[in-house]
Amino acid sequence: MINNSEIKSKRLHLNGIYVNCYTAGESGTPVILLHGAGVDSADISWGEIIVPLSKQHRVFAPDLPGYGKSDKPADVEYSMAFYVEILESLIESLNLTQICLIGLSLGGGISIAYTLKHPAQVEKLVLVGAYGLFKKLPYHLLSYWYTKTSLNELSYRLTAKSRKLVKWTLLYGLFGNPKNLSDELVEEIYQALKDPGAGKAFASFQRSDISSQGLRSNLAARLAEIKVPTLIVHGTKDYSVPVLYAQQAHQMIKGSQLYLMEGCKHWAQKERPEEFSQVVSTFLSS
Repeated sequence: MINNSEIKSKRLHLNGIYVNCYTAGESGTPVILLHGAGVDSADISWGEIIVPLSKQHRVFAPDLPGYGKSDKPADVEYSMAFYVEILESLIESLNLTQICLIGLSLGGGISIAYTLKHPAQVEKLVLVGAYGLFKKLPYHLLSYWYTKTSLNELSYRLTAKSRKLVKWTLLYGLFGNPKNLSDELVEEIYQALKDPGAGKAFASFQRSDISSQGLRSNLAARLAEIKVPTLIVHGTKDYSVPVLYAQQAHQMIKGSQLYLMEGCKHWAQKERPEEFSQVVSTFLSS
């Protein structure tokens, strides 16, 4: 939970939706942090990262619509195009011109899509366990079937019944070293799962983007078009986005840098925030 006097929050009205955005830092290149999916939020993903980055940058970390303290409208399709339009509106509302984008998981996919659409506005790009590095999901047809069933959203309610189950889920998919998972984070995720809207935005996104043949956003096929300086940060034990995809993306994005966080899974920035902050800060200032 963000509780730091250096971090402020503001509510922005973007395309008819109120979006909560955390801010920190008074000078330097603007940096926008985009969190992942499920029951994630800017608070959860970037709580330990915002202040270190704000020493040299103006940092903005929004809760995407459907997540955190932002509105969760039930009458929209949470598609890739929808989130790119929200990001466009966010940047316009903040009166920013050139920005650095740091995207985790779903946020990484949104960052890729925005960079492909507006390359001149992106000074640097950081992808962390990014959605969009692959053309298909692992066990794609099974995943496709699962996202079309009621089991997808039901899984959030079932997980919310037990803190032990929440902890097991985090250790299985997100943390490589059990010692790096705090009881406080388990409790935070447990409470997030209690929200009646938990998982609904991501379920909508999955139905929108996952077809039986692959991903409709098709970002992986366009990675070679990215010309902005790019850093790919990836956990070597990431099961959600296997490290092979990060290595392939590194080959496709000319001049990109690849930093592998040994032993980390999908939340490398959360598992070892000091290491992550140092690597990213060095890249942004280079």
